[in-house]
Amino acid sequence: MTKTPPAEPIATRKRLSTAEREQQIVQGAIRFFSDRGLDGQLRDLAKNIGVTHALLYHYFPTKQALIDRVYVELFEGLWKPEWEQILDDPALDAHTKFTRFYCDYAKAIFRRDFVRILVFSGLSDRYIPDRFFVLLRERLFPRLIRETRRHCGVVSRAKPSARELELLMGLHGGIFYIGLRRWVYEQAVHGAEASEHDETYICDRVQGYLLSVKDVLYAEPPAARSARTGRTRSA
Repeated sequence: MTKTPPAEPIATRKRLSTAEREQQIVQGAIRFFSDRGLDGQLRDLAKNIGVTHALLYHYFPTKQALIDRVYVELFEGLWKPEWEQILDDPALDAHTKFTRFYCDYAKAIFRRDFVRILVFSGLSDRYIPDRFFVLLRERLFPRLIRETRRHCGVVSRAKPSARELELLMGLHGGIFYIGLRRWVYEQAVHGAEASEHDETYICDRVQGYLLSVKDVLYAEPPAARSARTGRTRSA
């Protein structure tokens, strides 16, 4: 008589701690919102994660509370104090500062969930872009303008002008556009393995910006240059 093998013990589901359960919900929400946008319903989110709607409500009583937590996790949480240290280092030249910062910054933002949630929010209530750009305007853009001026030999502590900021946004936005093409348009960035060359593309953009910015923003106007040259000759 053949003996029946003993039944395997039923695997028990691990009981998550409060912190682990909250993190499970937040990570599930990031995946969910990056797929469906911020208009996705919480009941669908709970089903997608594999928890009850009541449990989701227990941790996040409102959808806005969950979106706030996603922002802190995915956007505010990516910011590294070391980036500010790089940009404030007096021993480094502008090209080194810009390339070191943007190459590392790109690793943080060239993520599917970051790019898509930022765009989805921008198309709805703009809540996440508004908060994130406050951070950039306070902690990043003034530093980049300061280093741009130093690179061009401009001695000024004036508030960044609209022209300075817009030219800088050509650099900053151009780098983000690599991620936009990859994760929103789903277009190859000049080759299937283009992510291997992201640093090269970023270095090219930084070089182009630093080579052009003096002539574009800080060059002496032709009329003033002609007048100065005329005075020199007559003297």
